[in-house]
Amino acid sequence: MDQSESIVVRVNDVTKSFKNRKKDPSAQVLKVLDGVSFELKRGSFTSIIGPSGCGKTTLLRIIDGLTRPDSGEVIFNGETVVSPPERMGFVFQQFGLLPWRTVIKNVEFGLELKGVDPDERKEVAQKYIEIVGLKGFESHYVHEISAGMQQRVGLARALAIDPDVLLMDEPFASIDMQTREILQQQLLQIVKGAVQKTTLFVTHNVDEAIYLSDEILLLSTHPAEVKDIIKVELPKDRWSYDIRTVPEYGELRSKIWKFLEKEIMATSGFGYSAS
Repeated sequence: MDQSESIVVRVNDVTKSFKNRKKDPSAQVLKVLDGVSFELKRGSFTSIIGPSGCGKTTLLRIIDGLTRPDSGEVIFNGETVVSPPERMGFVFQQFGLLPWRTVIKNVEFGLELKGVDPDERKEVAQKYIEIVGLKGFESHYVHEISAGMQQRVGLARALAIDPDVLLMDEPFASIDMQTREILQQQLLQIVKGAVQKTTLFVTHNVDEAIYLSDEILLLSTHPAEVKDIIKVELPKDRWSYDIRTVPEYGELRSKIWKFLEKEIMATSGFGYSAS
């Protein structure tokens, strides 16, 4: 496989602006993304990190075809994205589960929309329920399971359609720290082992980004640009050891945090720019 064949997503010079107040023709236009470009290699895990409000979620929605860019384009499997592609899965921060459906029926939902036979979709849903560790909870409703379990349902639902790319928008942000660390470990074991998916992951958490990623995109404050792409070359199977004991971990964390500190201090009214 040559270099071009290994690229599953290309984001080419994407720009996006919004009006601050809808229905007001005189409203100020806020540029959120400014010429964002990067590539996702097949099988890679890439995190996006940047100051709050810099446009990370908007970028993810553009990649998935939920929002149109003002200029630039997203190429997925050789075709320009103009609407949500069938072979992209999206895991939302707020889970997005249907409360009137059971766990297994939530996992089946995407397959149902695609017209998959009921017996087949039940079999596929069961497979991914077991992969995410929810066997025995198939008949439970959303309100009967914990937040961490709900997020695993969302992951299983996204995986059930067998996507080429998995997009994840701060999926663990509203989960307690102990559960979050367990879910990080499980996610890595799934997308780097059990089903191996190209993954694009938005987070505010520096440690989470380092633990999960092959590379980390550093976005500036809005209008967001890709300021750097950090390669994370820590040993594999990161769930099997404490990455914080690896000297390179501290160096990576310091580099990323200094970038974030400089961006936040320079633009948030603190009157101080970190050097």
